[in-house]
Amino acid sequence: MIGFSSKLLHAIRDRSGVAATEFGLIALPFCVLIVGALDVGYENYLRVQMQGVLNDVARTGTVQNPDFGASGATPEEQIENALKNRINLVARNATYTIEQTNYYEFSGVGRSEKLVTDVNGNGEFDASEDCWEDLDGDGEFDEIAGRDGLGGADDVVFYEVNVVMPRLLPMTSLLGFDGNYNLTARAAVRNQPYGDQAVPLVECGS
Repeated sequence: MIGFSSKLLHAIRDRSGVAATEFGLIALPFCVLIVGALDVGYENYLRVQMQGVLNDVARTGTVQNPDFGASGATPEEQIENALKNRINLVARNATYTIEQTNYYEFSGVGRSEKLVTDVNGNGEFDASEDCWEDLDGDGEFDEIAGRDGLGGADDVVFYEVNVVMPRLLPMTSLLGFDGNYNLTARAAVRNQPYGDQAVPLVECGS
């Protein structure tokens, strides 16, 4: 009985292998944390690179007859190809959605066409009496103002680039992440005054 008690006490005090057991308990969570940090870091890196590329290309587009060093029949196509070529240096298997719209002034970006008269003062367009700046010249009041493309001299161009690409580390799905990066970059620049800016016509309701 004494011998059994002695062996039991020795077994309780024996801590050999404890370090390995403890490491096994923390290794998996620690590795998951490392993987998550690497993935988030790479996502932020991609976002910063995208924004930098867009800013550079957008600035190039502000001059008359810009040279983007990319193929395309129109400046708009050249811009799209320039963005894709440069973003592809850091992205892989990416798909793109690139929008280019132009406005008369910065305050019009993302807003409706501008009211010139608001007869009843309600801050909303009333087709029967109010007048507005018809930016796109279609004779209708548009809740979303803006014209497609780069516009002309002194116009404000708004770019939005959306990129979808597979995640760097697929196992991040174990952390609940989506299987793809969904990245967006935006920029608004004013074209240089290389000519007279086209002034929108004023239209009025009947």
